[in-house]
Amino acid sequence: MTDYEATYDSAAQIADRIDTTKPHTARIWNYWLGGKDNYVVDQQAGDQIRRLHPGIGDYAQADRAFLGRAVRYLTAEQGIRQFLDIGTGLPTADNTHEVAQRIAPESQVVYVDNDPLVLAHARTLLTSAPEGGTDYLDADLRDVDTILERARKTLDFTRPIALVLLGVVIFIGDDEDPYGIVRRLVDALPSGSHLVLSHTISSPSMPDVDEAVAFWNENGIPKLTQRTPDRVARFFDGTELLEPGVVSCSRWRLEDTSGDEPDEVAMFGGVGRKP
Repeated sequence: MTDYEATYDSAAQIADRIDTTKPHTARIWNYWLGGKDNYVVDQQAGDQIRRLHPGIGDYAQADRAFLGRAVRYLTAEQGIRQFLDIGTGLPTADNTHEVAQRIAPESQVVYVDNDPLVLAHARTLLTSAPEGGTDYLDADLRDVDTILERARKTLDFTRPIALVLLGVVIFIGDDEDPYGIVRRLVDALPSGSHLVLSHTISSPSMPDVDEAVAFWNENGIPKLTQRTPDRVARFFDGTELLEPGVVSCSRWRLEDTSGDEPDEVAMFGGVGRKP
């Protein structure tokens, strides 16, 4: 386990990096999930986005449930014991290590995020079953080399790893080679590894989503880049995309199929296996 105090900035230094004058996506996401780690400016922006697109708060819930199902599937069905979770977001219930270690206590998880508020709460992510381990890296998704170098201190790159990218690639603009960034991460993983990725989508059937994103890009940080379902599916190129493919997160591999199919949300996700 990382020596948190020795590795990261002091509490005062972390606080200096947190901008409370502008709404931030991680804090709004936390607000929609019912968390307490947000500010009035985030609540106001979150409520305004809800007015533009009333169902958008459901994305946070659907994405979180997708994470749980994907991690449970990979741990229980595929035998994955290592997770590299980039764009972790603020800690909440059922973080990746909690879900994985309920099934396999020896699981190892490395979290990565560049949000200082997430860093301030990283101690919550550095808890672990005694048999396993967790680490937290203060790094940006774009800095692939740094992430891989530091993740190797905890993860064994000769054994399969699940790369988790939930709702984070949307922050990488088309001019920043988002597909190349994901490909470099996947290329560094051994055969049998998996990519878990989700992304909000742009679709003619959901025009209010684009309106909400436009509002965000005018008022919040960081900026977002919407992509169509086909463009989201491109992130899985080179992997064997598991059924049912890239679909609404609310509909991916439902564990309880006794009821009606859940409503579709504009957060799509999938899981691909590296051959």
